[in-house]
Amino acid sequence: MAAALVGGSALGAALGEILKGALQVKDDAVKFTSNLDNVTTTLQSIKPAIDDIEKSNRGLACSDEDTKVFTDLTNLLHKGEELVIKCSKIKSWNYCKRYLYAKKLIKFHNSLKSFFQINVQAQLLSDSRRSLANQNSSNRRASFGSCEVPGVSDFIVGFDVPLKELKMELQRDGISVVVLSAPGGCGKTTLAKMLCHNEEVKGIYKDIFFVNVSKTPNLKVIIQTIYRHKDHPVPEFQSDEGAIDQLEHFLKQIAQHPVLLVLDDVWSGSESLIQNFMFAISRYKILVTSRFVFPRFDSTYKLKLLNDKEAMALFRHSAFRQDGRSSSFVPDDDLVNEIVRGCRGFPLALKVVGRSLCGQPAVIWKTTLKRWSEGLSIFSSSNNDLLDCLQTSLNALDERVKECYLDLGSFPEDEKIPVAALMDMWVELYNLDEDGMDALTILHDLSDRNLVNLVFTRNDARDVDVCNNEDFVVQHDLLRDLAIHQSREGPIEQRKRLIIDIRENYLPTQPIHARLLSISTDETFCSSWKNVQLPAVEVLILKYFRANNYSFPEFMEKMDQLKVLIIINYYFRPAELRNFPLLGSLSSLRRIRLEHVSISTLSECTLQLRNLLKISLIMCEIGEAFRNCSTQIPQMLPNVVEIDIDCCNDLVELPPGLCDAVHLKKLSITNCHELGALPEGLGKLANLEVLRLHDCTHLSELPESIGSLHKLSFLDISNCISMSKLPKRMGELCGLRKLDMRGCHGLRELPPSVKDLGQLKDVICDEERAYLWKPYQIHLPNLKINVRREDNNLNWLPKLHF
Repeated sequence: MAAALVGGSALGAALGEILKGALQVKDDAVKFTSNLDNVTTTLQSIKPAIDDIEKSNRGLACSDEDTKVFTDLTNLLHKGEELVIKCSKIKSWNYCKRYLYAKKLIKFHNSLKSFFQINVQAQLLSDSRRSLANQNSSNRRASFGSCEVPGVSDFIVGFDVPLKELKMELQRDGISVVVLSAPGGCGKTTLAKMLCHNEEVKGIYKDIFFVNVSKTPNLKVIIQTIYRHKDHPVPEFQSDEGAIDQLEHFLKQIAQHPVLLVLDDVWSGSESLIQNFMFAISRYKILVTSRFVFPRFDSTYKLKLLNDKEAMALFRHSAFRQDGRSSSFVPDDDLVNEIVRGCRGFPLALKVVGRSLCGQPAVIWKTTLKRWSEGLSIFSSSNNDLLDCLQTSLNALDERVKECYLDLGSFPEDEKIPVAALMDMWVELYNLDEDGMDALTILHDLSDRNLVNLVFTRNDARDVDVCNNEDFVVQHDLLRDLAIHQSREGPIEQRKRLIIDIRENYLPTQPIHARLLSISTDETFCSSWKNVQLPAVEVLILKYFRANNYSFPEFMEKMDQLKVLIIINYYFRPAELRNFPLLGSLSSLRRIRLEHVSISTLSECTLQLRNLLKISLIMCEIGEAFRNCSTQIPQMLPNVVEIDIDCCNDLVELPPGLCDAVHLKKLSITNCHELGALPEGLGKLANLEVLRLHDCTHLSELPESIGSLHKLSFLDISNCISMSKLPKRMGELCGLRKLDMRGCHGLRELPPSVKDLGQLKDVICDEERAYLWKPYQIHLPNLKINVRREDNNLNWLPKLHF
């Protein structure tokens, strides 16, 4: 090639030397200023062209004419370099030599301009044409890419078991598509490459096509790549449909042996692309790697994170020199263990953090750990590889879904997040539907993207009318850190959400304009703060740790926009909650959720919450508060439409005054094992649509007045094991459409009036209770009896902190 014939970058080097000398001489003001100015200007103007010549000729074959042009130009530049050196040695008083060399500079300048205008421009044109021809040929090959399986790293840890399991999944009969799914940075592509290089797999699949799909796949280009991989003539397709048809025919031709197609890095919304590659060809399988879950396909293998031993091995490989050289600092095992724990088993995090600490002094290691312990995110380090990898998953989210995802950082690390709490928040913050369908759709979307895990304790938990107090969202710690890191971008006073871990009674003194405020505190919490300014907060989450009693903070009195109040106590015993009258000043408050607190003074206060629509009491001690409260509830909660009471074990009976909440539409009393009876006045709840009494194991019967609930559409008495009969007026529930009576082992007969339940469409029960309905099905032609197994799942149990 031309550049090589003149010594690689000889042109650029020669030009650089002469330009350097000319500038040096010109700066000496007494010598040849005008002539050197002209030479310098010309040299600077031709430098880009010289660079283009050398760049374009890399990889191009050269003719003899090309070689002559480059040789002549190089010689001319070297002569100019010698001339400039001689000019630099002329003394300022030697006017004769100055005059003589000024003429030589003019001559050189004219020669340079002439040569460049004629010979070099012609060379550039020639190079351009040859480069274009070469590029067209190269681009034609490159546009098809390659289906070769990429190589894998020499050091891989933690994939032996996943590789074995993935091979078994791929070889299962009746499975045509296997989706290998995990969050970004977990090693999905690495595992897929290991699978393709495995000798057993290569022995089965004689043809393996490995195709990178990414965000914007081109179907025709992918198919052309497959053709080229087999050294077949690459057709020009007129349409995607034509390309698919020809590919199917092509694969059937070559499918004398099993074929494996790997579609790597498939993004959400590309399900149809995968389906385009599904053909009825025996011994043909598709492996998809994706950070998303595609439920419509046969099988999904979720890649787990590394365990402690594997994480330590990967981190040490990245953090300590592998070339035999010793580092200036060797951290002790405790320090290494803490750093590894902070990476939470994410392979990419272990590699990135390990590389950033490799060879660093002790202060860098210890400072990194200190910052993490103080709450600084792992994403705050100068190395952004980890953030960039996971950030792409967030960038792919719809704006509303992304906002909901960022809200998850408001809850504590390693805790299950109640779906019902999220619904309360999102209904008010983002105007979602009250029935919860929008919220569940968003959670399933986040789950399909591997950003959260959903824990449903009942098989029918996806039904809209099933209580969500037993359903949870679980988020990996690193993904929670990502949500918090995103939420903390920008000045504190401009953030949409503010997440604070209070230490030593500190709160920001500047006005906070966040819509969501989450505060974690302990026994040091001081409720007397008055100067905190929170004019825009709509959702307040107070999380208490290690304390026996709390009062509402006084700054809440000024929170005019507060719509949702969530209080969660994570201590092992219920914390007594005081100062309830303060809530009366919150004119916008619509939803209250209290978890694991004790309420004893409710009956003594004159609290009135005019705009409250929903109150949830979870694992609370409320027996004292409900006693002698018969005339209080209608005045206290005049417009409440939903009451949830769950796992309140000291609840023996409901106050009769509850039956005067005439606007009530949903009443859920679940897992309250000491509840023995419901008040006879229950029939006064004329607007009640949903009544849940799930797992109230001591409840023996329902009041006859229930027959007056003509709007009741769903009744859940599942696992009410002490219930021996249903009310005789059962048949008067003219609006009842669904009845859940699983686990009602004491029921041996049904009242004859059930034949009048003309709207009843769905009865969920065990086999024995299903038999009881058989005689009445002739009267209820639309009735469907669903026999379900009992759920024995303790995932709903909370984690309490001692």
